[in-house]
Amino acid sequence: MGRTDRASRVVAAPPATVYHALLDRRSLEAWLPPDGMRGRVEHWDPRPGGGFRMVLTYLDPAAGTGKTSDATDVVDVAFAALVPPERVVQRAVFESDDPAYAGVMTMAWHLAATDAGTEVTVTATDVPPGIDRTVHEAGIASSLANLASYVETSD
Repeated sequence: MGRTDRASRVVAAPPATVYHALLDRRSLEAWLPPDGMRGRVEHWDPRPGGGFRMVLTYLDPAAGTGKTSDATDVVDVAFAALVPPERVVQRAVFESDDPAYAGVMTMAWHLAATDAGTEVTVTATDVPPGIDRTVHEAGIASSLANLASYVETSD
């Protein structure tokens, strides 16, 4: 593998608020699914070595090309590192019979304080080859926009 995808955005909220949104089950369900999807967390253990399972469902099943089924992506995520309020590192494995989605993808969320709030940078490494780079980076950008909207309106 070895491919790396990235996206970043400045969020008008302090790093501690953003960090909390990364580690709160209800928050993740609200903002993590990119446009066109909804998410449900089935398992939640927010500690180093813990993790979660998220089921992402396409809102329009006819438009979806899911990794797990035609309309869903199921991903098991382990928390590899939690450094409040600076960094969350996740290891994600998609449930799929297609070997193009196999492997462990690392998602590193870096939070840096700025005058305008927090710069959130997401770096995905070892992205499975079945995930289109343009679609993936657009999905990360969509999740970051959702995160911004979520934390900027919840203060």
